[in-house]
Amino acid sequence: MKIISLFRDEYSLVRKAASGDRGAQKAIYDSLAPRMLALCQRYVRDAHFAEDVMIEGFVKVFANLPGFRFQGSFEGWVRRIMVREAIDFLRRRQFVVYDETLLENRQELPDAGADPYEVEQLELLIDALPEGYRLVFNLYVVEGYKHHEIATLLDISESTSKSQLFKARKVLQNQLEEISYHNYGIR
Repeated sequence: MKIISLFRDEYSLVRKAASGDRGAQKAIYDSLAPRMLALCQRYVRDAHFAEDVMIEGFVKVFANLPGFRFQGSFEGWVRRIMVREAIDFLRRRQFVVYDETLLENRQELPDAGADPYEVEQLELLIDALPEGYRLVFNLYVVEGYKHHEIATLLDISESTSKSQLFKARKVLQNQLEEISYHNYGIR
């Protein structure tokens, strides 16, 4: 079995895919789909909807592939499309709510084990955040967007973005302290 390195042959692979070569498009999809699905699931909780968002994102990727100028990372370019597609999906479904009252009705999280700082547990904590907090947190902390970019993407003010990030961090900090106290008796 011959393995083609996407990094080494990225330019030619993207050019072939842009010209309509289905094999090249499949190679790009196969190499990026698992990471893009995980990215979409950070924004869209339902796995089926996240997969739909990813597929729609790839449709846009391949439609806009001739416009890719190889300035920066190809994967980064695809990630930006996927993030925008996920946000557009949430906006269409009107799932994004910036409301503190959601915190009062949040569900308790299952105990994830002895080490409160495991990646899986942090992902659970982030996923449990209210939708608005989670979106801003993911965009700022995970994706590296700036507050003015988040404000534009989500159609909110920059101060709302900053406030949502502050509140998300505070909620996460409180949850981590609670887990630490529960597991180790330390606050």
